[in-house]
Amino acid sequence: MAVTFSQLTSFLAVAESGSVSKAAERLVVTQPSVSAALSALARELGVELTERAGRTIRLTPAAHAFLPFAADVVGLLEQGKQAAREAAEPSTRLLRIAAVTTAGEYIVPPLLRAFSELHPGIELTLEVGNRGRVFQQVLERSADLAISGSPPAGGRLTGRPFVENEIVLIAAPDHPLARRRSVPVAELAGLTWLVREEGSGTRMLVEDFLGNHDLAPRTVTLGSNGAIKQAVRAGLGVSLQSRVAVDLELESGLLATISVRGGLPERQWYILRPATGPVRPPVEEFEAFVAAAGSD
Repeated sequence: MAVTFSQLTSFLAVAESGSVSKAAERLVVTQPSVSAALSALARELGVELTERAGRTIRLTPAAHAFLPFAADVVGLLEQGKQAAREAAEPSTRLLRIAAVTTAGEYIVPPLLRAFSELHPGIELTLEVGNRGRVFQQVLERSADLAISGSPPAGGRLTGRPFVENEIVLIAAPDHPLARRRSVPVAELAGLTWLVREEGSGTRMLVEDFLGNHDLAPRTVTLGSNGAIKQAVRAGLGVSLQSRVAVDLELESGLLATISVRGGLPERQWYILRPATGPVRPPVEEFEAFVAAAGSD
């Protein structure tokens, strides 16, 4: 099969941008060259990859099936190029980390500082986003690894837990349930629950907890952990949060916790990377460092 790197990158650009013209702009090539690459790839695969949808195009079911494989191949080649550069010139060593919002704000920064002190020759980058975005970055290999909750189903990402992620139910300091020693889960149904946007791990945590207990309370969506903390403080509702994200507010009395009879979900922080393909030395070094830090 004579599939080329150019064909794959053109296909991925069209899949992500949704149009040939936008893909051409992203790749800094002409539209005809992108169209030609798509047509050649379709001939090699023996299937149609796009179809008309009004004035735009969309991927066929065959294209969606091929997409993760194409992303894997391109990602591995890019990783290989970086590994070759690092072997030839150690000063080019690079580690790209993605992290879910809570981890990116509270867990990762001290890890990066300590790791950088041990490995000053490795350039570090950090991108923070919600769970869905972070997983996609690692799957596409635009990030070398991620700090998040447990890996998604499907087996394409592998994860290693390294430290506990304690979950608390936060409320305003004067909330009547915060004064009680423990509260039955059923009483939580009458509260307003504040949740993050779709794709957020914190939102999934709340939805799983409510679903597991057959609770269907009113929910309000807010776009950040900071907004949720301020809304809880103002008495607009309650929310599940990682303790590391609310420690300061709890210590200063700006927030309180509700003790739930039977306890809250138990979670851990994971370091994640693709389940397949070689692992570059900087990635191995950071994984070993995080594992050691978690055991301290």
